[in-house]
Amino acid sequence: MNMIIFMITLSLTLSIILTALNFWLAQMTPDSEKLSPYECGFDPLGSARLPFSIRFFLVAILFLLFDLEIALLLPLPWATQLQTPTYTLIWTSTLILLLTLGLVYEWTQGGLEWAE
Repeated sequence: MNMIIFMITLSLTLSIILTALNFWLAQMTPDSEKLSPYECGFDPLGSARLPFSIRFFLVAILFLLFDLEIALLLPLPWATQLQTPTYTLIWTSTLILLLTLGLVYEWTQGGLEWAE
């Protein structure tokens, strides 16, 4: 019983001390940079309707597509243990072929060239 009272008293004392330190040491005068929103390099004080290059969007979509195909390739070593090796080889070859064809298509269309 004494241990429980001691733990409760210690917890309350530490809570009060930490709360007092938080109010005492907290920065009360934030500057304009601390108050401005973080916008990934864009000027937060300008217009919100500024056009941006469609290349950013294209690179993000390409990354998601190729990343998804890579994520499908990752569990294949465990699939060889569960199924026949020929089925796994066909599945692996199909995924790698799709990944390669997608890369070649984007390359020939100029989607990977940043400068125009």
